[in-house]
Amino acid sequence: MARILVIDDEPQIVSFVSRALAADGLAVESACDGARGLALAVRKRYELVVLDLLLPGIDGVGVLRELMLRHPGQQVLILSAIAEVEAKVRCLDLGAADYLTKPFSIAELLARVRSRMRDRASAPPLKHLRVGRFTLDLRRQAVDAGDRRVSLPNREFLLLEHLMRNAGGVCTREELLAAVWGYSFDPGSNVVDVYVRYLRRKLGEPTIATVRGAGYCLPAGSQPASPNGPDSHSAATSTAATRHG
Repeated sequence: MARILVIDDEPQIVSFVSRALAADGLAVESACDGARGLALAVRKRYELVVLDLLLPGIDGVGVLRELMLRHPGQQVLILSAIAEVEAKVRCLDLGAADYLTKPFSIAELLARVRSRMRDRASAPPLKHLRVGRFTLDLRRQAVDAGDRRVSLPNREFLLLEHLMRNAGGVCTREELLAAVWGYSFDPGSNVVDVYVRYLRRKLGEPTIATVRGAGYCLPAGSQPASPNGPDSHSAATSTAATRHG
């Protein structure tokens, strides 16, 4: 089921939009301020983020800018009372996929969300993920660590993939148990810690940082990955995902 994040500080709009999206078969999460919304959007992966601009704390433009740096290609639909052309142009130039002004028709919002879902479904599948000096081959389950290529067993591959997709953010043990092992609860096992140790042995001890009391983080790093073929491209940020047609 596709997941949508709604970031808006108006409870009635959050409730109204969330119910409509859920009735359309989507899983919906929400946040009422920019900091919380950005934290969720960075830590998790959503098919679409519906984002207000007038937010307490970090405003919507700040959330959009940071989110595009952390997750290039993230689909974002701006839902705002700001109707000026300059605001629309600014958000679209920053990477927003769509912009809808308030007040709005729920039928139009749902149609735009479905359109964004179709765009995402028709996009060419990822073949590689790149973070710093690491390039993960999603088809062959191997990682190029710059000076060597390492084949990974399935669980280690899934764990590294999740950390790379969320590079720079903290992944909790509960999140990793769900993403890699399919657990919806903590079984009281140290399996995550064990597999992190496996990856560290293969990729180098400093690769995955322990965030005490929270989980693990793969630092986004500042060293760009080397181009890995004519269809690859380097991003301005330290984290990049390469799509090949």
